[in-house]
Amino acid sequence: MRKNTAAPAPADLPSPRTITGWIIRPRDSLPTKNVAQLDQVRLACPDITHACDLARAFTDLVRHRGGTMLPQWIRLAETSDLAPFWSLAGSLRQDFDAVTAGLTLPWSSGVVEGHVNRVKTIKRVMYGRASFALLRTRILRQA
Repeated sequence: MRKNTAAPAPADLPSPRTITGWIIRPRDSLPTKNVAQLDQVRLACPDITHACDLARAFTDLVRHRGGTMLPQWIRLAETSDLAPFWSLAGSLRQDFDAVTAGLTLPWSSGVVEGHVNRVKTIKRVMYGRASFALLRTRILRQA
C-alpha cells in the first residue's frame, strides 16, 4: 500500500433498531448525546426525517388518545413517499372504527386478555398430562 492512501476507518453508525428507539421515545426523555445523533441522522437522510415526523405524530396520537386526529394522520401517511406508512395507513383504514374507538375511549380489554393468556399458559403446561377436571381445578383455584 502506498503511504497515506489507506481508507479512513468507517464511522460508528447506530443500528436501525437504535435509531427507531430514538424516534419512538419522547425527545425530552433522550440523553443529549442521542438527541444530537438523531439530529445528525435526520440531516443525513430526508426519508428518515419524514419517517420520524410521521412516527412521532402517530405516537402522540396513541399516547394522548387523539382518535379524532386519526383521519388527518392517515391522509399524511398515504401521501408520503414511504411505502411502510402506506401499508399502515391502509390497515388502519380497514378497521377504522375499532382503531378510533381504541384511541378515544378510556376502556380496555387488557384485563380480559390477561386472563385468557393465563388460562392458555396453564393449558399448554398441562397438555397431555392431566384430565379436564384437573385443568378446571387449577384455573379456578388461581382466579
